[in-house]
Amino acid sequence: MANIQYYDVIIKPVITEKSMNVMADKKYTFLVHPDANKAQVKEAVEKMFEGTKVKSVNTMNRTGKKRRRGMTVGTTAKTKKAVVALTEDSKDIEIFEGL
Repeated sequence: MANIQYYDVIIKPVITEKSMNVMADKKYTFLVHPDANKAQVKEAVEKMFEGTKVKSVNTMNRTGKKRRRGMTVGTTAKTKKAVVALTEDSKDIEIFEGL
């Protein structure tokens, strides 16, 4: 397993219609490092966003899609998505506020 620091775990937030709907329940979706586990995602969210307390983390792996360019066949990069649920007394994450 790679030595991943907490600031390398979260790559970017996922902004879709479905992820915006669950934000009312204090659930936020992030694209995370493929080698990160749930404990590392929890630590990264609590350290990067002050005043947040993570209740649970759900992760899902997405395999790369097959792509062709002429006769050459390859795949796109695999990704990992994490849905982070915050506790009721936790502060909201500010990057999602203006959306």
